[in-house]
Amino acid sequence: MSTAPDDRLAKPSAYAPGALTNDDVALTPQRSEGRASVPFDLPGVSVGTAEYAEGPTGCTVLHFPEGARTAIDARGGAVGLSGGYRWHEAIVLAGGSVYGLEAAAGVATELLHSKENRTHWAALQHVSGAVIYDFSTRDTAIAPDAALGRAALRNAKAGEFPVGRCGAGLAASVGKIDFGRAEFAGQGAAFREFGGMKVLVATVVNAVGVVVDRDGTVVRGNLHADSSRRRPPVEDYAAAATGGEPVGTLAGNTTLTVLVTNVRLPEVSLNQLGTQVHSSMHRAIQPFHTEIDGDILFTVTTDEVDLEGVSATGLGALASEVAWDAVLSAVE
Repeated sequence: MSTAPDDRLAKPSAYAPGALTNDDVALTPQRSEGRASVPFDLPGVSVGTAEYAEGPTGCTVLHFPEGARTAIDARGGAVGLSGGYRWHEAIVLAGGSVYGLEAAAGVATELLHSKENRTHWAALQHVSGAVIYDFSTRDTAIAPDAALGRAALRNAKAGEFPVGRCGAGLAASVGKIDFGRAEFAGQGAAFREFGGMKVLVATVVNAVGVVVDRDGTVVRGNLHADSSRRRPPVEDYAAAATGGEPVGTLAGNTTLTVLVTNVRLPEVSLNQLGTQVHSSMHRAIQPFHTEIDGDILFTVTTDEVDLEGVSATGLGALASEVAWDAVLSAVE
């Protein structure tokens, strides 16, 4: 493929000591709209984003005011997760690696206040946070914090998922087989209806691997300047293994995904749906679930309708195609 526009090429961080932190700058949360939004029709689900342009970094909140059952599939060697509940009022995706987990605490506090500070067991608000390592594309140590999480929740609205370089995907990158070949990615989403069954998949793509479309073409990442071509990483690995130039991949990668459906599923099926769809994403991201990735997929159901005409496996096959569309939308 031809060379990408310069604004897609990820500039490596200097990792300099004394980088700016949240304590050094007067930070004001801003809305993080992205290049577009994907419409979806799932009652009881709203989405909000916020960012610190000074980072740049951001967060994305999926809010389920009535709560929703959840299964979690975590893979790879570098998972960053807080909470990990089986029932959620909110899921928070954020940049800032381990420091960005503070954003989820902010969302929990905001939800506490929205419930008149009631702390009865039945009133507790369950919030999980998951983070990407986005420091490799920027020179600051600024991270999503409680204030940014609270702002993202306040920005939440139903029926729209912002996509592109926004929210948790603001400084995401892919194709880090060698960082000089890495390109910016972002967050993506796709929504489909199959009869009365609905599936929304949202993903923040920050993988060591590249993004691949359905005809096998690498569409983002691992761009070789000498040939102006994006190459499948396996070509680089094969060359290195047979006496070519050694390949050193960059640590600090994570793809975060949330699958939301209205289909009522037993606990075992809900878990397996997440496993099936997460496995399918290997087609869109190559390689995936490596020892230097920390991939997480949350599977959420609002428990509104029963399966129609297909088994849970069939729903997984359909949702897997929606997931591929979501990955591609992150890098359009």
